[in-house]
Amino acid sequence: MILPYAREDAGQPPSLCPSYGSTVARSPRQPLVKIPHTLTETTGPAGGWDKLMGASLADLTTQHKGAPQGQRIVVSGRVLDENGRPVPNTVMEIWQANAAGRYIHSKDQWDAPHDPNFTGAGRVITDAEGRYQYVTVRPGAYPWGNHHNAWRPSHIHLSLLGPAFATRLVTQMYFPDDPLIEIDPIANAVPLPYRQRMVSRFDIETTRPNWALGYLFDVVLRGRDETPFEDDHHD
Repeated sequence: MILPYAREDAGQPPSLCPSYGSTVARSPRQPLVKIPHTLTETTGPAGGWDKLMGASLADLTTQHKGAPQGQRIVVSGRVLDENGRPVPNTVMEIWQANAAGRYIHSKDQWDAPHDPNFTGAGRVITDAEGRYQYVTVRPGAYPWGNHHNAWRPSHIHLSLLGPAFATRLVTQMYFPDDPLIEIDPIANAVPLPYRQRMVSRFDIETTRPNWALGYLFDVVLRGRDETPFEDDHHD
């Protein structure tokens, strides 16, 4: 018998969601065992991420000789705790498909073009006010084989690292005008109204005239407004 992991927050997706096929194979089959964290898991290079990982890669459109294909966007927001306080020095890793919906890895073999000027990976660190910003292109939708005619909505993967590697949290950011969200099993693993916490907001103030559309996306680490996070992020 596969046992879904019972979460404290109703807005967090369960480990077993039958409509999301791969969760059936990877969900726990035995009662979970809690392993207390030791010093190894609770300490890390907080405050020194740049020395460990290198400088921020906040513009995914300038990493190659030419400009990538697709619509440029600017994504901004804050990382906050349960009381709305900023969380500084948080690493946010970014990865995504290109404008045609193609990832740059060997397992992605569907018939969409690679973009030689777009890798789809970046990294930013929040400032003293918990703010971040990066520039990229809007990713395309892509088929993923979960069921007949299954397409993933446009989305950007975000991985947040706090004071130690054990504090890694992974989520996805969606776009407010995407009809595929309503029929996507991964997005729908998070019940309404919590699902809206993963949807960015178009922002005309962030939009750069004649250059790029702007979107806002805040990440709340815990509490009543907690952003839904994932156990696994292969899709």
